[in-house]
Amino acid sequence: MSKNKMVKIGVLGVGRGAGFAKGAESLGMKLVALCDTWEEKLNKLGKALNVSTYTDYDKFLQHDMDAVVLANYFYQHAPFAIKALKAGMHVMSETSACFTLAEGVALIEAVEKSGKIYFFAENYPYMGFNCEMRKLYRKGEMGKFLYGEGEYVHPMVASSSNSISPGMDHWRNWLPATYYCTHSVGPVMYITDTMPVKVNGFIVPRDCDDAKYKKTVRVADLASSIIVRMDNGAIVKSLHGGLKGHGNWVRIHCNKGLMENLRIGDWFMLRIRKEPFDSKPGEPVEKIYRPDASSYARETGRRGHLECDDLMFYYFSQAIKTGKQPYMDVYRGVAMSIVGIQAYRSALNDSNTVEVPDLRKKSERVKYANDDWNPDPSRHKNGYPFPSVLGKVAPSKQGISYARKIWAKSGYREKEQEKYGKERRES
Repeated sequence: MSKNKMVKIGVLGVGRGAGFAKGAESLGMKLVALCDTWEEKLNKLGKALNVSTYTDYDKFLQHDMDAVVLANYFYQHAPFAIKALKAGMHVMSETSACFTLAEGVALIEAVEKSGKIYFFAENYPYMGFNCEMRKLYRKGEMGKFLYGEGEYVHPMVASSSNSISPGMDHWRNWLPATYYCTHSVGPVMYITDTMPVKVNGFIVPRDCDDAKYKKTVRVADLASSIIVRMDNGAIVKSLHGGLKGHGNWVRIHCNKGLMENLRIGDWFMLRIRKEPFDSKPGEPVEKIYRPDASSYARETGRRGHLECDDLMFYYFSQAIKTGKQPYMDVYRGVAMSIVGIQAYRSALNDSNTVEVPDLRKKSERVKYANDDWNPDPSRHKNGYPFPSVLGKVAPSKQGISYARKIWAKSGYREKEQEKYGKERRES
């Protein structure tokens, strides 16, 4: 594709996807179509942006476009990506890349067979401080990677929690605590260019005495910590979930020093620490500064989530125009995603060590091509896990009542969406 040609894209999902849809034009892409089953929201956004709208994904894929952005439900990305690839589309997929190991195998093979670009839209690696740490590490200034920490701690008030998870079966209400791990694992992988090989998963169970949880329909656990062994021998601690104390932190220990963003004050600031005996004469032992985000992102005056999304779109469009797979390719996307799957297996087995298979190797794919083990309540059968380490749990009557009030205010029609959900599962 010509470097000057606008990439025509369609976006699936008008919740999270609305941000992608609205920002496409300024980032070298032309939005031409939207798809969702929530017709009221879909039609409203489609009218505002003057683009075609679809409630049927198969018909959506027939629209004249080059690429699809998948911002649908967390556990549905792989099947939708595979369909798009088979239809000749490039794909940018939100997290997670796959929900089972079998899906991971199928997705990788679909990308390889199609020859199309696949971009894994894990945005946290593209925060300014993470980009700066990657630059310093790649220049060799910090030495060998030994130990890392990635943390994504995100508590929410009950009204907000319910508003982003409308419906009794919405994935946010039942997703196991280990699964949403890419915001914490992804930055460490990006900075150090390492891959996970083994995990031990630990879970903080749901707190039934927490006033917030009593006002939701969530049946999953509160948080998880995953210990990951990387392919260079380094150890990584991934912490994520709804613990109190909101923040996003990354810490990288190397044999020449430490890099981390600040926990106090402005957490976009970066701290570099080198011991006196490892420093050059006159070199300060410690530096604290804000990385120049404009050297990593387009100068939009935005930062955080929006800045990261800008970079993802830029790298995706560049990959399409050059025909070269991006750094966040299908192999890294699947690897990050299956860390959460394998960590849950570990947590349910007394936190014993579980392998993270290298699905770049065809010999490894054979072992997992039929591994559909998953915690989706709608697909539960013998041998499959429940979403909580406590087993099968149910939301309280108070939680159901309060959640439905919040959903109604947002325009969510529960019976209508449940019908669509049933149709999706049966198709």
